[in-house]
Amino acid sequence: MSGNRKIRQFHRVVSMIFMATVVFTAVALTVNSSIVWVSYVPLLPLFVLMGTGIFMWFRPRRRARTA
Repeated sequence: MSGNRKIRQFHRVVSMIFMATVVFTAVALTVNSSIVWVSYVPLLPLFVLMGTGIFMWFRPRRRARTA
């Protein structure tokens, strides 16, 4: 597996984790609104997504040239 594919796969996995934390946060805030710190839980995967997304944006794609 090349480095570019590993980064893309890692980005996909972190995006699934991010969605799970967003759903968890929404449910936790509707059940008990006194726990405000729960709203900060999705920030860690969001910053990781931002970092990998910026990395993929600026990394040039290597396309195979044909003929």
